Amino acid sequence: MIYNFIAIEGTIGAGKTSLATMLSEKLNARLILEQFEDNDFLPKFYREPAKYAFPLELSFLASRFHQLKNELSVIDLFRPVTISDYFINKSLIFARKTLADDEYALYARLFNIINLSIPGPDLLVYLYVSTRRLKSNIIQRGRSYEQDIELDYLEKIQSGYFDYIRQQTGMRILIIDTDKLDFVKNPAHFDMLYNLIMKEYPVGTHTITPPYGE
Repeated sequence: MIYNFIAIEGTIGAGKTSLATMLSEKLNARLILEQFEDNDFLPKFYREPAKYAFPLELSFLASRFHQLKNELSVIDLFRPVTISDYFINKSLIFARKTLADDEYALYARLFNIINLSIPGPDLLVYLYVSTRRLKSNIIQRGRSYEQDIELDYLEKIQSGYFDYIRQQTGMRILIIDTDKLDFVKNPAHFDMLYNLIMKEYPVGTHTITPPYGE
């Protein structure tokens, strides 16, 4: 196996959890899924973002750190590969877009202290999906607190990811355009993604637009 730790990322509704779960099953890998549905600040944030952005981002950071610290510190000899449906640095990406400058400065200081003890992924996979399809996916999955998410917010977060990726020089990053793929329902699409992800990539950012045939 080329990679021991693969993180799947993307904007809200991109299919991160679905792909991470499917990859873990195919690889018999350990699966780490972000725990967010019990976050009491999330529905409040979507209603009043300015009021609840800072406590929301702090609560997410604490949850992500605690989960990854516990999961990644344990060696599983039977499942040496780990697949995660998030990368802890998404905390900075979201915070940069949701917090005021002074709040973000404090948040970034806390993040940089915490992040020193969390290993990064061997490969970061970013699933690109257009914001209109993201919105459609969000509506279809039916989480009540997400239904008021606006396209402007999705575009802001998506641009935040690309801003972050452009600044990285020491990571393996794979950007895959999945806007017209349905890897959950179409096995050929999943196999295509699997083969792309399992290739050996040098350090740097690699962008792929797969063919959309059956």
